Amino acid sequence: MNRRLAEGFSADIVPAERPPVRAVVALGANLGDRAATLNAALGDLQALPLVDGVRASALVESVAVKPEGPDADAPAYLNAVALVTTRLAPSMLLAFLKAIETRHGRERRERWGDRTLDLDLIAYGDVVSRDDVLTLPHPRAAERDFVLAPWLSIDPDAEIPGAGRVDALLEALRGSHRGTS
Repeated sequence: MNRRLAEGFSADIVPAERPPVRAVVALGANLGDRAATLNAALGDLQALPLVDGVRASALVESVAVKPEGPDADAPAYLNAVALVTTRLAPSMLLAFLKAIETRHGRERRERWGDRTLDLDLIAYGDVVSRDDVLTLPHPRAAERDFVLAPWLSIDPDAEIPGAGRVDALLEALRGSHRGTS
């Protein structure tokens, strides 16, 4: 484990007997060496305490999405989805994701701005949370092809708790895009 990444965190606050849970983490980058950053972030995920495995999709490129919609003038994103088997509590996993982003130069200057690395906790087992700090599943996951398609590629039976099967959500999303063009 990278000592700088683990600074300030203690695995002791998470009971070792917590059963493993599969979490879904979306990764994206549109600044710098995107592929190298995403691969390094996957290595950082694998090195976290109480993480027993990480399986990642292939990298896919997507247009940047801003609050007002797709922005073809912004640098394109590389995206992936990782399935993380972990015994970390969801709030601790989220804290580690933010630390990994910071380690890779993430700066939060504007909402949905360009970034060196973005890590979103999409789902954590069957947990549904509407907490101010952590909303699970991610509130916009079902609306994002760049999350659904890579996720489906590594888990054909994937479901978003409360929203449905990823394959059906992706088909509906793609169908709605065809209807608007």
